Amino acid sequence: MATTKTTDRTEGFDLLDRVKWLGVFALLIAGVVGNWYFGETSLLLRALVLVGLALLAAYLLYLTKRGKQLWELANASRAEIRRVVWPTREVTLQTTLIVIALILVVSLILWGLDSALSWGVKQAIG
Repeated sequence: MATTKTTDRTEGFDLLDRVKWLGVFALLIAGVVGNWYFGETSLLLRALVLVGLALLAAYLLYLTKRGKQLWELANASRAEIRRVVWPTREVTLQTTLIVIALILVVSLILWGLDSALSWGVKQAIG
């Protein structure tokens, strides 16, 4: 007898998480609509309210399971970036000059090839 494996699409995504996600989207929509509706209000006041709503939405997003996973990924990425050995200014300058020189050489080769082919076509056509 073959066993079938069923997967629940909502695994790890319970009702409370759904409510939190709905709250995040509601806060973002409220920010956009509120900014449009109160267009005549002071720009500073609207900006402060939008920043507050964005922070509240970010906090609410952090409280979800996927939000915590995203936060962990961001922290891991930050730690990985700190481990990268960045080239020195000298190495960067040398590499840049090599790339520029190669671009010039290749462009001269392509210009010469184009000119030669153009001359050949003119000779063939007459």
